[in-house]
Amino acid sequence: MSWFGRALLGGLRTEGVGVVLGEREHAPFGRPGSPHWLRRHAVPIIVIALVGVITADVAVLGELSRRRSALEAAEAEPYTPGLGPGARPVSNDNDYVVKPAPLQSPGASPQAAAPRPQVQPLKSTHAPHLFAVTRKPLTEATLKKVAKVAGIRAMELADAAEVTIDGKRVQTLGVDPSTFRAYTPRPTAKSDALWGNIAGGDVAVSFVLGNDGGLRLGTSVNAANRTLRIGAYATMGMGSIDAVVSRTTARDLGIPQNNALVISAPKQDSVQLRKAVMRALPKGSQVATINPVLKRPNGTVQPQGRTTWPVGALMSVPQIETALRAAASKLGRPYVWGAEGPETFDCSGLVQWAYGQAGVRMPRVTHQQWVTGPRVSLAQAQPGDLLFWRHDPTNPGYISHVAIYWGKGKMLHAPRTGDVVKIAPISTRNLAGVVRISPQVAAHAR
Repeated sequence: MSWFGRALLGGLRTEGVGVVLGEREHAPFGRPGSPHWLRRHAVPIIVIALVGVITADVAVLGELSRRRSALEAAEAEPYTPGLGPGARPVSNDNDYVVKPAPLQSPGASPQAAAPRPQVQPLKSTHAPHLFAVTRKPLTEATLKKVAKVAGIRAMELADAAEVTIDGKRVQTLGVDPSTFRAYTPRPTAKSDALWGNIAGGDVAVSFVLGNDGGLRLGTSVNAANRTLRIGAYATMGMGSIDAVVSRTTARDLGIPQNNALVISAPKQDSVQLRKAVMRALPKGSQVATINPVLKRPNGTVQPQGRTTWPVGALMSVPQIETALRAAASKLGRPYVWGAEGPETFDCSGLVQWAYGQAGVRMPRVTHQQWVTGPRVSLAQAQPGDLLFWRHDPTNPGYISHVAIYWGKGKMLHAPRTGDVVKIAPISTRNLAGVVRISPQVAAHAR
């Protein structure tokens, strides 16, 4: 095996596998949210902590990321996250990992159990900063070229594709469990049971896909005409990846090999790093920025900068009104994980669709929408601002839910599988913050 094979390891493959506003609820743009109120309270200049825009749309096989009863719910209980129906912790080793299942060889009788692959213990971790996907398998020559980019400390080769899992189009990675674990969030990286399940043939899905999307721990689902067990909930935090399998399982699913690369470069400016890596990769490659690292003009690392936002950089009052009316017109529509409208939605799909009606190009997923404008306090929230939560126990820093601020302590959102688009009281449990949308920033948060 070449030094790249030993140092990078990993691997992924793919295959297409692949309103009418009720009088009982004041319109958010009426008192106190009327255009006059908005104009009177609009802050001309907002000084906020600016987090670098995450570039996280990644395509494999085309595009990876394509994927009046409700008004009565205005007085319903606040949205409170937790395990969805049937999803209950069953292992002491990790609350969101099921006990190992007997491993069987393909075509073997149920009694013929094959030896379970061994997973190497975690020795160190690497913060991921770029996630790249190419149209063809990466060659050793290309990998050497990428490795020469200044600041890169570690790389992990993988396979990537959109796979249909339980009828949902899910962006999936095929990896070497022993080495890829080092690039994942700490709670996930340290779980031997989790990576053992993946090595044994299970699929680990993101907490949001499992909890909100209705994929219960321990159940079997159809994936590319094969049966996989949901062996764990584990959010990787890499672009829009919502499922991880072993490279062996990836081959069974028909996922292309060696078409994805995770890169760690902790001291490099993410924007410049991405440009350099793009030059080293074949044409048509896509590169997502993860955990951006920005630098001050003097060259020192500045993960978060501060900037001044003129009111002209934010959404106009007519745009806010249009987005709110669009969202309210979908009250009562069912939640479906991965749905982008116009009749079914998940939380971020509803936001993208509603603001799109106002001409605002929003990114697709919650952690991308989190970086679409300046942060404001909940006390400063205005109708049309976005509310974000960190509900994911497998990746505590991950933004996992978004809602639209409606006014008067209420929010409009698409909660989870089995529920509908509704207006509900705001829950402050695990609230990450409030974002006021800048159309210009939103258009580049990809």
